[in-house]
Amino acid sequence: MTSASRRVGLLFGSFNPIHVGHLILAEHFATRTDLAEVWLVVSPQNPFKVGAELLPETQRMHFVAQAIAGNPRLRAEAIEFELPRPSYTIATLDALRVRHADTEFVLLMGGDNLPGLPRWQHSERLLAETDIYVYPRPGTPLPDLTLFPRVQVMQAPLLDISATYVRESLRLGQSIRYLVPPVVEEELAGERPQ
Repeated sequence: MTSASRRVGLLFGSFNPIHVGHLILAEHFATRTDLAEVWLVVSPQNPFKVGAELLPETQRMHFVAQAIAGNPRLRAEAIEFELPRPSYTIATLDALRVRHADTEFVLLMGGDNLPGLPRWQHSERLLAETDIYVYPRPGTPLPDLTLFPRVQVMQAPLLDISATYVRESLRLGQSIRYLVPPVVEEELAGERPQ
């Protein structure tokens, strides 16, 4: 990449649904690192979550777009909707690099995902071609970072909130206020069984 290229962070996820933990993380990386923007890449099907209970992909994409509306440093990205499924990170990166040749992409991931990265499709290419910013997860030790020369550990605020917790709260008729953006709460609460 040339020094003139801009760096964009990619935060992949099912966002099932997007919650405030995702948003805090994306905003942190977009405003407190060398990244020009962070794109939230909505994955229609994660190869490690086959058969998982997912909200419809268009609804998840809609929630992400609504949650970040008006924030110029965050972008909802649906490129994986056009790619074969399940979604593999290397294929997504290849497609993004073709469309955005002036952009250098940086992967953003939790430290809990790093030990499994060598099992990802074409992980050797991924590790050779892509910078990765890793945020540590409490209680999860990082692997030997000498095995990952392009990994940079970045401290970030983490909330112990999961989309599973949000969905379970909805299922039980419990409040999801402050767990998700108000626009998402309003739409999801409207779908809650009475």
